[in-house]
Amino acid sequence: MSRLSNLDPRKLFVRTRFHYEKLPGADSQSSSPLFASPLIKSWKNKERWRRPRMSFMRLIILMVTTLLLASMLGSGIYRRHKWNEEQRKKGQRQLHHWEHFPRLNGYYNGIRTLVPFSDWVSEQKFLDSAEPGNPEDKISPKYPAKSKEPPLDPVPFNPYPDYSTYEYLNEYEKVEQCYVDEDEKVDLPDIYAYPGTPQNMTAPTFGSYEELGMDANVCFDRFGRFGPYGYSYSREEGGLGMSGKSESWGADKIWSWEKKIDYRNVNWGAAQKKCYEKNKIRFHKNESNKEEEKAQPAKKKLPRHAYILRTWTGYKYSDYQILSLRAMINELALKSGGEYDIHFLVHVKDNSIPIWASDAVYQQTIQDNLPKEFWGMATLWSEEQMKMYYPEPFPNNVYNHAKAPLHSVYRSAHFALQWFSQAHPEYDFYWNWEMDLRFSGHYYEFNTQIGEWAKKQPRKGMWERSARYYIPELHGSWKNFTEMIEEETFNSDEKPVWGPPKFENTGMLTPPPETSPPTTYLNDHYKWGVGEEADLITFNPIFDPAKTNWVFRDDVSGYDLELPEPPRRCAIITVSRLSKRLLDIMHRETYLMRHHMFPEMWPPTVAFHHGLKAVYAPHAVYFDHNWPLETIDGTFNHPPKPTDSVFGWGEHNQLGSSFYYNAGFSSALWRRWLGSRENEEGGTAQEEAGTGRLCIRPMLFHPVKFERGAE
Repeated sequence: MSRLSNLDPRKLFVRTRFHYEKLPGADSQSSSPLFASPLIKSWKNKERWRRPRMSFMRLIILMVTTLLLASMLGSGIYRRHKWNEEQRKKGQRQLHHWEHFPRLNGYYNGIRTLVPFSDWVSEQKFLDSAEPGNPEDKISPKYPAKSKEPPLDPVPFNPYPDYSTYEYLNEYEKVEQCYVDEDEKVDLPDIYAYPGTPQNMTAPTFGSYEELGMDANVCFDRFGRFGPYGYSYSREEGGLGMSGKSESWGADKIWSWEKKIDYRNVNWGAAQKKCYEKNKIRFHKNESNKEEEKAQPAKKKLPRHAYILRTWTGYKYSDYQILSLRAMINELALKSGGEYDIHFLVHVKDNSIPIWASDAVYQQTIQDNLPKEFWGMATLWSEEQMKMYYPEPFPNNVYNHAKAPLHSVYRSAHFALQWFSQAHPEYDFYWNWEMDLRFSGHYYEFNTQIGEWAKKQPRKGMWERSARYYIPELHGSWKNFTEMIEEETFNSDEKPVWGPPKFENTGMLTPPPETSPPTTYLNDHYKWGVGEEADLITFNPIFDPAKTNWVFRDDVSGYDLELPEPPRRCAIITVSRLSKRLLDIMHRETYLMRHHMFPEMWPPTVAFHHGLKAVYAPHAVYFDHNWPLETIDGTFNHPPKPTDSVFGWGEHNQLGSSFYYNAGFSSALWRRWLGSRENEEGGTAQEEAGTGRLCIRPMLFHPVKFERGAE
């Protein structure tokens, strides 16, 4: 046993060209059986008969040790295998029903497959019409790429009215040109689109470009969309130098029209302010217009928009984010002649910073948390400030599922928006925009056309239509969709919404008198509301949360708990356009009545209670699987029971979409469009070897939590 206790089993497996007995200090090791003299003496000497006895003992030791190590090794391998198997089983999940539908791949047909829109066949229609056979044949472009160069050239994309025509100038004031720089020498950049669509590009499942009045005949690649904002030229030239590793055949053609802008010293806030000052006569909230209108016949005045980017201290602005921000400012504010102002509404997360007490602290906080080019566009706020502006109490909460204080940004993001509208009453509309939104098209076209579409909508059936997803391939025209909703409403047990609803309460502000219906529901022929600006425009349906198991449906405060909960409406994702009228009522309901609801529920509910005009805009939403039309309509529009609602426990149905709070497909597709490799697919090598970089139609992406391109 003494020999076994001194054994080092690791040395039995050491292979070396050296002899242990020749190592320094070998004499001191003579007590070890491995280095005892009998092992190194010749068998020819008088001790030769001791060698077999010691070799046998050594063999026994070696065998025991080997068995011990093998047992330990085998046991470890088995335990590791068992652990891996358990982890694998834990990682496995039952596939959602929609994951069994065929994957759609037309998004990834590159720029070399461009065809005129008149020749375009959507992937869904191509799959439906393809002959049975090899599935790979079904996703091949109808016109395969024959050249590295795109078959069409990019052209400037201009969605603005022709401000120089007689017709425009006869109706509106002249638009004074705006510039990037203070000296007015740097013209505003254009962006570029391709006048076509990749063949078999996937069609949107929800929404319609045509219905919103957008140009459906173009697509945008990353060079035409972001090149003029610095994407595709070096930092030494004032760009961001992000395109070096990108597939870029034909991308340089935009520089035959466009000039590269040095963005290193651009002050967007100053450019935006100067643009408005030059054009303020165009807007009806400008007080100086009243005197001028007395001296000459009045021309039509335009509303103004505040485009509010909700951000926070510590937010990291990537180069990709900066490209999108430059696009917003140029396309919405400057090229429109001041119709929009872009604002950064910055949440100061550290409540101890006295932003309301020191101008120096205020400015330093901005400089520490925004890129320099945006310093002149920021407004700071904090939760501590909101506690003073909307002080407690907010009694009678039904259920605070978030377990967070009422003034926390998670439960009351709308407080800052309401406060901003009171501090900046010069705007007619306020766009509540999130930092993880991205848009592949032109901002002015998208935002303006959505507003114009909403203005045309009648109030009859408004709430009922807004609670449904519009599926053009199934529902047909918008007129047909409208008639279908009216028939569904007529055949249901519920009365249609017509004016402010009546419900038991212990104190409500009086709705505006103009929201009372001018006639009965049946006698209205879709006339009331047409031409009226919408008070609320959302980008997801406006649903009744009481009919779902949406987790925050009962975060309601300030109402009598002895009475039934007030009727409510909700739109997931707080992204929206709100009128000054709506925000004023929200503000008064908050500080006068102490009424409060979760942020995604509060604006739609206030609009609902006060009879305001609220609509869901049917923008294009894409899916990564080919849902049967009846299945997606049944799932999203007619769930059989509340627990199946896609606003609640059924939200997994939204994972494969391009727009929802938990959509996974949105960010992956956005990064593929930027040139990134995602899930072992895409990237520069694949684009070069295949059909080129992506060219996609105008699409609103949410959420995009990080960005990566051809890097």
